[in-house]
Amino acid sequence: MEVILRQDIDKVGLRGEVVNVARGYARNYLFPRRLADEATPARVAEVRKVEERRAQNEAKTFEEAQSLGEKLGQVELRFDVKAGPTGSLFGSVTPTDITDQLWSKHKIRVDRRKIGTDTIKRIGRYQVPIELFQDVHAEVNTLVVPEGGELPSDEELATLEARERSEQEAEAAAEPSELEVALADEEQAEQEAATAEAAGEAEVEPDTEPEQTEETG
Repeated sequence: MEVILRQDIDKVGLRGEVVNVARGYARNYLFPRRLADEATPARVAEVRKVEERRAQNEAKTFEEAQSLGEKLGQVELRFDVKAGPTGSLFGSVTPTDITDQLWSKHKIRVDRRKIGTDTIKRIGRYQVPIELFQDVHAEVNTLVVPEGGELPSDEELATLEARERSEQEAEAAAEPSELEVALADEEQAEQEAATAEAAGEAEVEPDTEPEQTEETG
């Protein structure tokens, strides 16, 4: 079914886009969490109007794109976000977050679909590539900073990332493999079957001999 996304969702789409998803995914996940709305004709028409208004402020010529690229080269975006001890974000910084801040703070409008980076999930310093026009690209300095703190040095960031990676590897090693789980399940099933069979045999009463009657002459 078609839905309109309220937020950017990895491997699904960007906020405001009309996308086709499985009905169960929409009913059981997207709608209850208010991540999307059903794509009724009225809602789709409103989305189209919003996109048209945005497009009016984007670069329409090679020269405009070049001028915009020069402005973007002087911009620095900053996102203060909640993060864990190893630098992983509790949320994320998405392409829509980037375009929203470019517009709200710098009055620069770019097409979200032309931002060449995945969702950012760690604190750090990023060069976010943006395609402004054919053969015109720019990179925007972007800082993702832990809320209430400062951004560590590049060396500290690398150490934090390595620490998180080693912790994840240790957790993965501690978890049983799929084969081990399957063998354990099979063994448990065999034990349960044997127990059930033994219990069934115990419930069967032994055969009794028929009573003998006296013969009369």
